[in-house]
Amino acid sequence: MAWVYLVVSGVLETVWAAALSQSKGFSRLGPSVLFAVALFFSMAGLSLALRELPVGTAYAIWVGIGAVGAAIYGMVALGEPATTARLLCLVAIVGGVVGLKVLH
Repeated sequence: MAWVYLVVSGVLETVWAAALSQSKGFSRLGPSVLFAVALFFSMAGLSLALRELPVGTAYAIWVGIGAVGAAIYGMVALGEPATTARLLCLVAIVGGVVGLKVLH
């Protein structure tokens, strides 16, 4: 279950990052509330995962999922550039995350 908590928490990290962006400095209520709820559950899931997983592995995977998710959100929803270099960097992050899981 720890890995399920970790992956869901990483996805929720993407949600809270996107909501934070859309909150416009907490001036918009809906995205601000979504940010707070997603942040709470993201941290709660990470804490549950840490009951069984080493902190270094779990945190790196959590951050990796969130970072890749936020970058993809930015490219797809916000029109941020999807250059070859950026995509290769995201592939490197995914490779690192997969490597940490395999080597655990």
